[in-house]
Amino acid sequence: MSDIRKAAVLLTTLPEEEAADILQRLEPKQVEMVSIEIAKLKSVSADEQEQIIVQFAESNPSATAEGGGLDRAKNLVQKAFGKNASGTLDTIRQAIEEVPFAFLRTIDSQNILTYVIDEHPQTIALVLSHLPAAAGAAILAGLPPERQISVVQRIAQMGQTSPDIIKEVEHGLERRMSSVMSQSFENAGGVGAVAEMLNVADRATERQLMEQLSLEDAELVEEIRRLMFVFEDMAKFNDKDLQIVMKNVETSQWATALKGCSTELRDKVFKNMSTRAADMLKEEIGYLGPVKLSAVEAKQQEIVDIVRRLEDSGELELNPGGEQEALVQ
Repeated sequence: MSDIRKAAVLLTTLPEEEAADILQRLEPKQVEMVSIEIAKLKSVSADEQEQIIVQFAESNPSATAEGGGLDRAKNLVQKAFGKNASGTLDTIRQAIEEVPFAFLRTIDSQNILTYVIDEHPQTIALVLSHLPAAAGAAILAGLPPERQISVVQRIAQMGQTSPDIIKEVEHGLERRMSSVMSQSFENAGGVGAVAEMLNVADRATERQLMEQLSLEDAELVEEIRRLMFVFEDMAKFNDKDLQIVMKNVETSQWATALKGCSTELRDKVFKNMSTRAADMLKEEIGYLGPVKLSAVEAKQQEIVDIVRRLEDSGELELNPGGEQEALVQ
């Protein structure tokens, strides 16, 4: 039995407050090692418990230790370190939950790009689909235009990935990056992953990629666009942009669409109407009564499609990510 396991068993036997007090006295690396072992513990036999805490004569050797688990490890670390526990908790979580490509989350996006830029598009797609959207967008922006198209298509079409494939790709990066890796069987990629990446990408990259992709797969472009901008995003519009949209939307469309929206968006629409028009719309909403969710979503999508057409025609400029563009004097 290793010393680390002994320490883990002992700490799970003690009340959490006392165990946390002991953790505070250890070195950070020791805390990680013991906490990971605690997270791995399921239950401890009475014999093993007795061997470890035999010096505590008052303890009950016939009892079974409360056991470990990820939640137990989290509680101890949080009580020991309070606000400074996040780093240790992340290490424990990655070690136990085995997040695919978790080691890449601590590496700069440009460094990752250097290692993957010459890989097959399917390999790049697999890596990007396991990274946070912002990191994926940064790497995507650094790829050659033709490679961007291939990668986006593969991410959008990706479904459940074999753990053997993940392992093979991870081991390949391990040999070149000398990093610790883990694997997992999970759903990754999909059109939603592409939309999320493009939402945080710079506008130039988004436009260039979507224009090129539309030449090869117009339907995929439309699906990505629908996920990039949703009906509720209009709550972020300024009054001028919302009024442009409202000129192109029928009152009957608003009446149904506003049935299932936030109070913020509904109030904003009313605010940008004349008092008489707002009152008429409110009456029409009331006359409709209960409406099927599918009907509401269909009308909302009609309005989203109108917004997208206005963007394509240059009458409206969308900014889903919410960033402020620099002004030139």
